[in-house]
Amino acid sequence: MTGVEQQPTVPLSGDVRIPLLGFGTWQATGRAGYDAVLAALDAGYRMIDTATMYGNEAEVGRAVKESGLRREDLFLTTKMLPDQVGREREAIEASLRALDTDYVDLWLIHWPPSAPGDSIPVWREFLAARDEGLVRTVGVSNYSISQIDELIQATEENPAVNQIRWSPTLYDRQTHAAHRDRGVVLEGYSPFKTSDLSDPVLVRIAQAHGVSPAQVVLRWHIDHEIVVIPKSVHPERIQANADVFHFSLTAEEMRDIDALGR
Repeated sequence: MTGVEQQPTVPLSGDVRIPLLGFGTWQATGRAGYDAVLAALDAGYRMIDTATMYGNEAEVGRAVKESGLRREDLFLTTKMLPDQVGREREAIEASLRALDTDYVDLWLIHWPPSAPGDSIPVWREFLAARDEGLVRTVGVSNYSISQIDELIQATEENPAVNQIRWSPTLYDRQTHAAHRDRGVVLEGYSPFKTSDLSDPVLVRIAQAHGVSPAQVVLRWHIDHEIVVIPKSVHPERIQANADVFHFSLTAEEMRDIDALGR
């Protein structure tokens, strides 16, 4: 895989940049989770995505410590549980202890709070954690555009990131443009679960580049400057998912893949 300094990134707020390819850790718990994160770091990933809900922050933190990599060369994301609304400071301090780090690079509200109006006070607490240096930047996950607008209108601070389910099948040009217009980086999870990797378009493009349809899906995200976080606990798949920097998609191929969406 290309060196970390050559991996494509996109800017967030301040001087923070997020790699376009990250490693997802949902359902990667215990020893399998620890081994998967170590394998990902060895394969060249420099962004690791976790969450309090995943129950693996300690394993992620231990793998990061034992990888031998410098903390400043890594990008760590975690997310707050929905039931921690009103206890935001306690939540981030617990995540930092579990991850065994002084800060995370990105902290996300995992799901919009269920009670109407709760999002704004939670968002203010996230901004306070950022301003105190506990996190470098903050964002949301599973938010609609209208919910993002509510935060921006109340605080004049846009979320750096919105992490949502995304894939060629779910591609929506208007949603993509709406994030870009607001200065919110779109980050996609479940890129394979929501894709048909046997689709003739993906198969044809994969054959043209000598890669797999899964690698085409990841490259499609990257060429759109959409952050993507594939997950796996299998070393060979972890390595294959990281090996997407030796080819690019043509404008025509991008349009053909876009057309798989709604």
